[in-house]
Amino acid sequence: MLTKLRERAQDEKGFTLIELLVVILIIGILAAIALPAFLGQRTKAQDTEAKTKARTAQTAVETLYVNEQSYTTVSPTTLATIEPSLSDGPAMTATGTADAWTLTVTSKTDGTFTIAKTVSGGVPTVRRTCGPAAYVGKGGCPNAGSW
Repeated sequence: MLTKLRERAQDEKGFTLIELLVVILIIGILAAIALPAFLGQRTKAQDTEAKTKARTAQTAVETLYVNEQSYTTVSPTTLATIEPSLSDGPAMTATGTADAWTLTVTSKTDGTFTIAKTVSGGVPTVRRTCGPAAYVGKGGCPNAGSW
């Protein structure tokens, strides 16, 4: 009798429908867990790209100041002549006055990352902020609203 069971088991190779459904269910559960984590990482990566562009633009602004002793000609076009990589990637705005400037880069996730240099009482201050307000605490914008 044991011999007949072994022969029958060898003839019936493969998986049952229940076994296949269980495997598909497990794969579905793992995908449901992994997908939100993946999408969150994608948002952070896009925000990091925007922050990197803002930092690179900051270096280009200071290089421009060394050459001209003023920030009045700060614009995305003039910064791209100093650092060609600034012509690619997320959208950027740049403005300047004689002794202050503002750079804003908007990531693909609509988060804005701003670096601004101001002078008050002869003391220069550089601030990094992110927004809009609804975006604070999400993606690459920390809860404090500054990065």
